[in-house]
Amino acid sequence: MRETDVHLGEPPAVVNIGVGVHGVASRTDVFRLPELWQLHLYQYDAELTVDGTTHTIRPGRVSLVPPGTTVRYRYQGRSEHLYAHLRIAPAGPPRTVPVMQDAGPEFPMLSSLLLNAIAAAPGAPEHTRAEIWTALWRVARLTPPTAASRGPHPAVGTAIAYIEARLAAPLTIPEIARAAGISHNHLTRLFRAETGTTVVAYIRRRRLQRAHHLLRATTLSIPAVAASVGIPDLQAFNKACRRELGASPRVLRGTTS
Repeated sequence: MRETDVHLGEPPAVVNIGVGVHGVASRTDVFRLPELWQLHLYQYDAELTVDGTTHTIRPGRVSLVPPGTTVRYRYQGRSEHLYAHLRIAPAGPPRTVPVMQDAGPEFPMLSSLLLNAIAAAPGAPEHTRAEIWTALWRVARLTPPTAASRGPHPAVGTAIAYIEARLAAPLTIPEIARAAGISHNHLTRLFRAETGTTVVAYIRRRRLQRAHHLLRATTLSIPAVAASVGIPDLQAFNKACRRELGASPRVLRGTTS
């Protein structure tokens, strides 16, 4: 089975996302996306050929195809799938993931994540990115990693995905530990061992990184940015930006480098 190496150190940029309907006008699609990854979640029977290697599509399967890859779909009739086209930065260690996998019991969760991402796309692109990043982590964990591509402990990966999907909401370590399926103390020990930092410090850093991005890349008001990263108190947000990013939100908004 063909595999690909994917980096999951930061959320992907979601360039296009939706529900694709194929196999109506033509039973074959052939295309190539030079710069974009393709994530597809299937609900039909078909064939997918990736650079000459053919994979069987069945309901409940998921594929992750790297950029610059020629793909050929052969449909049996009307075929509907969920998809996302992504830019994935080379951040973090690579993880080896099969191009095609059976999602098994993860399929309902993956479907929910992609549907949430699709619904959020028109007005909340950061929400969409978080949902897709969570989905990618779950896809990467469908197959146990090899020694060469070992990522974080599964519970830490789950905790990170849970945090990233909920940065705008209040977060507590017991809540995150429950989502990861381990105790509060075990998560605290594992998280520090795997990441070199505490859960609280990680949340704080990621909230401020996202705030910095939103201040520079969007026209959201400063109060809206603060609320979207879970720090609705403007005084606290201002202090956090000065402490973590070295400047006030207003100054950071005008920074171009």
